[in-house]
Amino acid sequence: MMIDKNMLISLTEEYLKDTTYYLVDLILGNDNSIIVEIDNDEGVDIDQCVALSRHIEAQLDRDSEDFELTVTSAGLTSPFKTIRQYRKYEGKEVEVLTRTGVKHNGILRSSDNEGFILTITRKVKPEGAKRKQEVDEDIRFKYDDVKYTKYLIRFK
Repeated sequence: MMIDKNMLISLTEEYLKDTTYYLVDLILGNDNSIIVEIDNDEGVDIDQCVALSRHIEAQLDRDSEDFELTVTSAGLTSPFKTIRQYRKYEGKEVEVLTRTGVKHNGILRSSDNEGFILTITRKVKPEGAKRKQEVDEDIRFKYDDVKYTKYLIRFK
């Protein structure tokens, strides 16, 4: 009996549906390694990972199919995989890499089902001015045009 990815996704989503947690990704490796990535707008509690892990394990039969299960929180520096993660990081600084290979750092202003708006600060020299001034510019991205977006951690 092979382990079914869709069944695992349903199990996880069913378990999380009345909580503030949500499924970010589920990776089923060739060697039956299962990685379940969850997130929560407030941050992920390790006890929730353990409870979900037990719930999934209880539904699988190790005797018929051996597996390795890891339930983890979406990494702080991992690229965003869901629209809900974009919403979570609105107002925060992010790094965006476009499919054309251009990297932008800026503040994630807002997001919707199609894409998001990034505010970047550029230094421009106005005509007749002696020194450059910082100017904020909003750039709209479609999710499809982006290779990745991730939270930028800055240690001050």
